[in-house]
Amino acid sequence: MGIISAIKGWWSKMFKSEIKDQFQVTGITSGNMQKAIQNWMLIYKGDPEWVNEEEGIKTIKFAKFICGEIARLATLAIDVTFDGTRKKYMDQFWKNSVKDRIREWTELMCACGTVILKPNGTGVDLVTPDRFEIISIDGNHNITGIVFQDTHEDGDDHFTKLEYHRFFTASVRMPDSAEYYDTTYYSISNRAFVSKNAGEIGKPIDLSMTIWSGLQPDVHITKKSGDKINSMLFGLFRMPSLNDIDLNSPLGISAFADAIEELKDLDIAYSRNAEEIKDSRRMVMIDDKLIQKPAYKDEKGNTVRPQVKLPKYFKAVAGSDQNETYHEINPQLNTDTRKSGINQQLSLIGVKCGFSNGYFVIDEKTGMITATQVESDDRRTIQLIKDVRDAMQKCLDDLFYAQSVFADLYRYAPVGEYEPKYNFGDITYNAEEDRMRNLTLANSGYIPKWQYLVRFEGYSEEEAKAAVKEASGTQEKGLFDEE
Repeated sequence: MGIISAIKGWWSKMFKSEIKDQFQVTGITSGNMQKAIQNWMLIYKGDPEWVNEEEGIKTIKFAKFICGEIARLATLAIDVTFDGTRKKYMDQFWKNSVKDRIREWTELMCACGTVILKPNGTGVDLVTPDRFEIISIDGNHNITGIVFQDTHEDGDDHFTKLEYHRFFTASVRMPDSAEYYDTTYYSISNRAFVSKNAGEIGKPIDLSMTIWSGLQPDVHITKKSGDKINSMLFGLFRMPSLNDIDLNSPLGISAFADAIEELKDLDIAYSRNAEEIKDSRRMVMIDDKLIQKPAYKDEKGNTVRPQVKLPKYFKAVAGSDQNETYHEINPQLNTDTRKSGINQQLSLIGVKCGFSNGYFVIDEKTGMITATQVESDDRRTIQLIKDVRDAMQKCLDDLFYAQSVFADLYRYAPVGEYEPKYNFGDITYNAEEDRMRNLTLANSGYIPKWQYLVRFEGYSEEEAKAAVKEASGTQEKGLFDEE
């Protein structure tokens, strides 16, 4: 929540200050990283710094299109199934809380480089970088401490909750013994605040007086078995490319971070082309003597000279001599030249964003392309989508783990194990090739012929089996031309 509405107050100093006051910790995200994320989100939502109404520079929001295209391909025909004793509960969690939203979450991840998926008890919260502050990481750049910010409005009151997650090691005395041993807890601390002004943290307030009344100020979690929690209780979803803005940050960079100059040039090129088209209307300059109607006297004796209503592209001019003027102006457009330049920018943007050369063009691709050709020509695109899917799977693994831990703690489901299995659609899929391949398999006897009719010809299973039986019994060569 809060992607667009929080841009003006991005990385609020008050947020950071309150984190330090309440938890005695300091965020580690650099100023350069904060500025970069803000810039990416402004570009994504259609408000880049190069838009200039006076100069006629607009934006076509191509950055959003890029993020949407990656999300579309990455989540194509996605499904997750589960095995294990907790199968039913995890299936319901996936279908009810994740599946229908994973595409939009992926698009937002591509835009700002990183999002966090966090269980909230009834579903999943999407947390964008304006709503969390990283406190600590381990040697592998995994987050080990983080503070989340949540907000709520009730009339004139603006409520804020800070939620601090971290690992905490304590010495625990062994039962019936004087000896101690160290155990690691997953600790969550919640603090609430209220203010009359939006964008301000305000003064502390007891959790019981807010919508978060069901939360405890401080909890320390271990598994029911007493084992420690293996990872942070949320999923981190980030672009898999290297963060060259802050090498020590666990945050990712936007999908279009390396193509910002090209996106600017594309907007300028498009705006200039649109401006030229707008100004290219045919114009006819015509002598006013040619369009004058005869003057007449009205009932009061006044001379009246009727006005002639001209089409928009006609303009009357006063003749400067005895010759009558009629001149047509038909501006010549540089459309082909400009289109070539725009396509060049689109191609460069696509390559710098991880797509294959020529993936984005003004004109549609023509001609039949086999799946093998697509796989060969678009191998960079395929690799990009594979990398994003791998990152998505890692995030979902952690999200499912977190939900399973909470299911144990709050008895949402009986204690049990689960194993997720991921299925993704083939982005090189060609329906006609698939049909012909299955027809060949049916004719060769590798799959039942009725199965082909059900999948590709719209038959019901009963109709298909009856048709195959009838064809095989009445003709030497049946429906599938078998020998």
